Amino acid sequence: MEPLDHFDRKILEIVQIDCQMKAEAIGERVGLSASAVQRRLKRMRDSGVITAEIALVDRKVAGNSMTFIAGMEIERENYDALSRFRVWLAKQEHIQQVYYVTGAVDLIAIITARDVGQYDEITAHLMSENPQIKRIHTNVVLKDIKLSMFVPIAD
Repeated sequence: MEPLDHFDRKILEIVQIDCQMKAEAIGERVGLSASAVQRRLKRMRDSGVITAEIALVDRKVAGNSMTFIAGMEIERENYDALSRFRVWLAKQEHIQQVYYVTGAVDLIAIITARDVGQYDEITAHLMSENPQIKRIHTNVVLKDIKLSMFVPIAD
Protein backbone atom coordinates (compact mmCIF):
# COMPACT_ATOMS: atom_id res chain seq x y z
CA MET A 1 0.00 0.00 0.00
CA GLU A 2 1.30 3.39 -0.93
CA PRO A 3 1.39 6.02 1.84
CA LEU A 4 -1.88 7.77 2.67
CA ASP A 5 -2.13 11.27 1.28
CA HIS A 6 -4.17 14.21 2.53
CA PHE A 7 -7.29 13.09 0.64
CA ASP A 8 -7.05 9.50 1.89
CA ARG A 9 -6.80 10.70 5.50
CA LYS A 10 -9.81 12.99 5.15
CA ILE A 11 -11.83 10.20 3.52
CA LEU A 12 -10.90 7.80 6.34
CA GLU A 13 -12.01 10.28 8.98
CA ILE A 14 -15.38 10.70 7.25
CA VAL A 15 -16.12 7.00 6.67
CA GLN A 16 -15.24 6.15 10.27
CA ILE A 17 -18.10 8.38 11.38
CA ASP A 18 -20.53 7.39 8.60
CA CYS A 19 -19.53 4.49 6.36
CA GLN A 20 -22.78 4.81 4.41
CA MET A 21 -22.11 8.34 3.24
CA LYS A 22 -22.32 8.50 -0.55
CA ALA A 23 -19.15 9.08 -2.53
CA GLU A 24 -20.65 12.29 -3.92
CA ALA A 25 -21.06 13.76 -0.43
CA ILE A 26 -17.58 12.66 0.62
CA GLY A 27 -16.17 14.16 -2.55
CA GLU A 28 -17.83 17.51 -1.84
CA ARG A 29 -16.31 17.56 1.63
CA VAL A 30 -12.77 16.66 0.55
CA GLY A 31 -12.61 18.30 -2.87
CA LEU A 32 -12.61 15.23 -5.13
CA SER A 33 -15.00 13.71 -7.66
CA ALA A 34 -17.24 10.83 -6.58
CA SER A 35 -15.33 8.44 -8.87
CA ALA A 36 -11.99 9.48 -7.31
CA VAL A 37 -13.43 8.84 -3.83
CA GLN A 38 -14.73 5.43 -4.93
CA ARG A 39 -11.31 4.47 -6.39
CA ARG A 40 -9.55 5.53 -3.19
CA LEU A 41 -12.02 3.65 -0.98
CA LYS A 42 -11.63 0.51 -3.11
CA ARG A 43 -7.83 0.75 -2.91
CA MET A 44 -7.95 1.20 0.88
CA ARG A 45 -10.35 -1.75 1.26
CA ASP A 46 -8.33 -4.00 -1.03
CA SER A 47 -5.04 -3.15 0.71
CA GLY A 48 -6.44 -3.70 4.22
CA VAL A 49 -6.35 -0.08 5.41
CA ILE A 50 -10.13 -0.37 5.86
CA THR A 51 -10.60 -3.69 7.64
CA ALA A 52 -14.39 -3.68 8.13
CA GLU A 53 -17.48 -1.55 7.77
CA ILE A 54 -19.98 -2.41 10.48
CA ALA A 55 -23.06 -1.17 12.28
CA LEU A 56 -22.65 -0.52 16.01
CA VAL A 57 -25.67 -2.00 17.77
CA ASP A 58 -26.97 -0.81 21.14
CA ARG A 59 -26.18 -3.74 23.45
CA LYS A 60 -29.18 -3.08 25.67
CA VAL A 61 -31.59 -3.22 22.73
CA ALA A 62 -29.92 -6.46 21.62
CA GLY A 63 -30.51 -8.00 25.06
CA ASN A 64 -26.90 -7.87 26.26
CA SER A 65 -27.08 -5.02 28.73
CA MET A 66 -23.90 -5.78 30.67
CA THR A 67 -20.26 -5.39 29.71
CA PHE A 68 -17.39 -7.11 31.49
CA ILE A 69 -13.66 -6.50 31.20
CA ALA A 70 -11.91 -9.80 31.81
CA GLY A 71 -8.18 -9.92 32.44
CA MET A 72 -6.86 -13.44 31.85
CA GLU A 73 -3.67 -14.93 33.22
CA ILE A 74 -2.21 -17.76 31.15
CA GLU A 75 -0.17 -20.63 32.61
CA ARG A 76 3.43 -19.85 31.71
CA GLU A 77 4.31 -23.47 30.95
CA ASN A 78 1.41 -23.66 28.49
CA TYR A 79 2.24 -20.61 26.36
CA ASP A 80 2.50 -22.76 23.22
CA ALA A 81 -1.30 -23.12 23.29
CA LEU A 82 -1.73 -19.33 23.19
CA SER A 83 -2.09 -19.14 19.40
CA ARG A 84 -4.86 -21.79 19.41
CA PHE A 85 -6.51 -19.95 22.29
CA ARG A 86 -6.47 -16.67 20.32
CA VAL A 87 -8.22 -18.39 17.40
CA TRP A 88 -10.79 -19.89 19.78
CA LEU A 89 -11.46 -16.48 21.39
CA ALA A 90 -12.02 -14.85 18.00
CA LYS A 91 -14.90 -17.26 17.32
CA GLN A 92 -16.84 -16.50 20.51
CA GLU A 93 -19.75 -14.15 19.81
CA HIS A 94 -20.02 -12.66 23.31
CA ILE A 95 -16.34 -11.73 23.28
CA GLN A 96 -16.20 -8.43 21.44
CA GLN A 97 -12.53 -7.53 21.69
CA VAL A 98 -9.35 -9.26 22.87
CA TYR A 99 -5.97 -7.66 23.53
CA TYR A 100 -2.64 -9.40 24.24
CA VAL A 101 -1.10 -7.09 26.85
CA THR A 102 1.77 -6.54 29.23
CA GLY A 103 1.27 -6.22 32.98
CA ALA A 104 -0.54 -8.26 35.60
CA VAL A 105 -2.59 -10.22 33.04
CA ASP A 106 -1.78 -11.65 29.60
CA LEU A 107 -5.04 -11.00 27.77
CA ILE A 108 -7.85 -8.49 28.19
CA ALA A 109 -11.26 -9.39 26.77
CA ILE A 110 -14.34 -7.21 26.45
CA ILE A 111 -17.34 -9.47 26.96
CA THR A 112 -21.02 -8.63 26.63
CA ALA A 113 -23.78 -10.60 28.32
CA ARG A 114 -27.41 -10.19 29.34
CA ASP A 115 -26.55 -10.53 33.06
CA VAL A 116 -23.97 -11.77 35.57
CA GLY A 117 -25.34 -15.31 35.32
CA GLN A 118 -24.71 -15.47 31.60
CA TYR A 119 -21.23 -13.98 32.09
CA ASP A 120 -20.53 -16.73 34.64
CA GLU A 121 -21.61 -19.34 32.04
CA ILE A 122 -19.38 -17.74 29.40
CA THR A 123 -16.32 -17.72 31.66
CA ALA A 124 -17.01 -21.28 32.90
CA HIS A 125 -17.11 -22.43 29.25
CA LEU A 126 -14.00 -20.36 28.51
CA MET A 127 -12.04 -21.98 31.32
CA SER A 128 -13.27 -25.54 30.64
CA GLU A 129 -12.36 -25.29 26.94
CA ASN A 130 -9.00 -23.62 27.62
CA PRO A 131 -7.16 -25.16 30.57
CA GLN A 132 -4.20 -22.82 30.02
CA ILE A 133 -6.22 -20.02 31.68
CA LYS A 134 -4.89 -19.72 35.21
CA ARG A 135 -7.20 -16.98 36.46
CA ILE A 136 -9.73 -14.42 35.22
CA HIS A 137 -9.93 -11.00 36.86
CA THR A 138 -13.29 -9.38 36.12
CA ASN A 139 -14.35 -5.75 36.11
CA VAL A 140 -18.03 -4.98 35.61
CA VAL A 141 -18.73 -1.88 33.53
CA LEU A 142 -21.17 0.31 35.47
CA LYS A 143 -21.67 2.92 32.77
CA ASP A 144 -20.44 3.43 29.22
CA ILE A 145 -18.63 6.77 29.11
CA LYS A 146 -17.37 6.49 25.54
CA LEU A 147 -17.79 3.76 22.94
CA SER A 148 -15.81 4.24 19.77
CA MET A 149 -13.68 2.43 17.27
CA PHE A 150 -12.58 5.72 15.69
CA VAL A 151 -8.87 5.72 14.85
CA PRO A 152 -7.30 9.19 14.67
CA ILE A 153 -5.56 9.57 11.31
CA ALA A 154 -2.01 10.89 11.65
CA ASP A 155 -0.83 13.59 9.26
